[in-house]
Amino acid sequence: MTTQLPHDDYIEAVTAALTAAGLRPAEHWTSDGETKGMYCHLNAVITLDPSGTYDVDDEDVPTGTAWRHGLILSWEWHTGAEEGWEKGPFWEFAALKEHDVCQYPPVQLPVYGYASPAAIVEAGRKVISHEVKPNHSSSSGAVLWDGGIIGDSWERHAELDAACEAWGVDEATE
Repeated sequence: MTTQLPHDDYIEAVTAALTAAGLRPAEHWTSDGETKGMYCHLNAVITLDPSGTYDVDDEDVPTGTAWRHGLILSWEWHTGAEEGWEKGPFWEFAALKEHDVCQYPPVQLPVYGYASPAAIVEAGRKVISHEVKPNHSSSSGAVLWDGGIIGDSWERHAELDAACEAWGVDEATE
């Protein structure tokens, strides 16, 4: 039996917007699988294939191909109960290397935590074109981008936040 998670509809809206914009995800999923006692959080992963080489054997991908193993967009929502994590949602991105491993630690995507699907499309395009990129000289996952927050919040962000909060309360009592 599959359990509906609070962020499933949100991630479906984001993947639908990415697909409509010609950035069809190679895969995507949502989870609360990393929850352990007080370490409660929700997550989602969307893998994009901007170069069209995600499922191609490495030796068949031309040298110098950008995003040769794909681009990962991830969303997390934390309860704030665990040390070192602020309460609420955030988006990150990273280039993938072989076997779906991040090429570098994920970097904060400059969008609101409950960004609109259109904002994720716009930010994704800016990452793909390298307008938004990781600051590899930073140890904190900083981003090289001086354009501020991209886009706006999802019109259902209050509903989503309430559902995530209710989930967090339920998890904390188990």
